[in-house]
Amino acid sequence: MTNQDAIKVGIYVRLSKDDERIGESVSIENQKLMLTHYAEQQGWFDYSIYCDDGYSGTSFQRPGVERLIEDAKDGKINLILVKDLSRFGRNYIQVGQFTDYVFPMIGCRFIAVNDGVDTLHNDNDMMPFRNLFNEFQSKDTSKKIKAVRTACARSRKYIVTYPPYGCLKNPERCMLGIWYK
Repeated sequence: MTNQDAIKVGIYVRLSKDDERIGESVSIENQKLMLTHYAEQQGWFDYSIYCDDGYSGTSFQRPGVERLIEDAKDGKINLILVKDLSRFGRNYIQVGQFTDYVFPMIGCRFIAVNDGVDTLHNDNDMMPFRNLFNEFQSKDTSKKIKAVRTACARSRKYIVTYPPYGCLKNPERCMLGIWYK
């Protein structure tokens, strides 16, 4: 892997919630910009971009990550570049399996730029803890969202995005999810 020409980078970007922007999310756009700039600074110009916009990191059943892993197994890429570990995934066990076993076994290096993780070096002692905290944050956020929705339902507030058929949003009270005919 010392030959710069032999390095084929798979840049992976992900955002779990769409930002309602038409086209690509701002976060996805920024991740791509940051990671392509990083790759080019390292002298790696042979790269492909894999994207999952609007997919949760708690599952690895995402089209972009599935294609990324297949391309790594097929030897089309030999370095995976992500912004941070949470962009790759928020499942502690699965992220660890890929970074500690699968990728080294197939000769694929993994770098999480903001977390300072590089599987080429053996100083990744904090990686399991970061993965655990990423999974915890995802579960904690899910609990909080469920609690808010339950509270809204109990106080008889609508919790849907769109008004029922035949109704319009009340512009004065739309934050409360109140509709009028």
